[in-house]
Amino acid sequence: MKKNIAIIMGGYSSEYEISLKSGNVVFETLNPSKYNPYRIHIFKDKWVYVDTNNKEFPVDKHDFSVMINQSKITFSCVFNAIHGSPGEDGFMQAYFKLLNIPQTSCGMYQASLTFNKRDCLSVLKPYGIKTAESYYINLGDTINEEAIIKKVGLPCFVKANKAGSSFGITKVYKKEDLQHAIDVAFKEDDEIIIESFLDGTEVSVGVIKYKGETKVLPITEIVPNNDFFDYKAKYLGESQEITPARLSKEQEDKVNKVAKQVYEVLKMTGFSRSEYIFKNGEPHLLEVNTVPGLTRQSILPQQAACAEISLCELFDNAIEEALK
Repeated sequence: MKKNIAIIMGGYSSEYEISLKSGNVVFETLNPSKYNPYRIHIFKDKWVYVDTNNKEFPVDKHDFSVMINQSKITFSCVFNAIHGSPGEDGFMQAYFKLLNIPQTSCGMYQASLTFNKRDCLSVLKPYGIKTAESYYINLGDTINEEAIIKKVGLPCFVKANKAGSSFGITKVYKKEDLQHAIDVAFKEDDEIIIESFLDGTEVSVGVIKYKGETKVLPITEIVPNNDFFDYKAKYLGESQEITPARLSKEQEDKVNKVAKQVYEVLKMTGFSRSEYIFKNGEPHLLEVNTVPGLTRQSILPQQAACAEISLCELFDNAIEEALK
């Protein structure tokens, strides 16, 4: 008997458009002989099932069910394709845990922790995971530009602490531009992280739970046409994404080991994609994404293809792992 799969997409953040694209790819790709896929749009003002004619049916939040033509539809599993809040920060994970509905991403704690860049890096540092120098500011704090520059140097990156897809991020070269970058970041979040610039090869490493085992996918090298791997580089084709990455065997082994360690230390499940920059031959962790892009152009699907895992297999495996 085919299983009903809810594909949640949209969300409350600036990433909602990318999430809709990811969710629709999942909808189009799931094996129709095994699954009945349902597109569920999650927005602040509505949770709705959207049929192929774009007709909307409200979701009953009490049990995450949908009434269609006087028939109640419930779901065997939820495929999480929401980038940003509430799909990547733990809220949806907690909700489905309470309802005892399996879902494809990591657990509530892991989602919440990795979504908070500052907290995630702090947890991983005692395990020897190398990171950039960083300086933290909360909304309302006094901005001490001298102290910031003394700690992280110039150029530096000013980032929203809890945002993805490079929203709220600026590369700062001059002290005079620091305040503007901080203002940009505070439009996305009330916490920001300012990091030293790491000059080296940037790579993205996908790690998934595949057939019960932790699997590191082929590494992608990021060569942005712009100054750094920003929104345009990620989604508008303004970068080269080279899979497999042009790394030495030593570099490859080092970053594979670190990426697997991060996944297992954090007790992750489902998809993850972490970003690293090599400095002095050592991979330095930038961040961990737990609901990475799933469009056909996205990095994780590119890596899966390089590992000879089709999109259909990738998504099917995610559901099978969740159902375990």
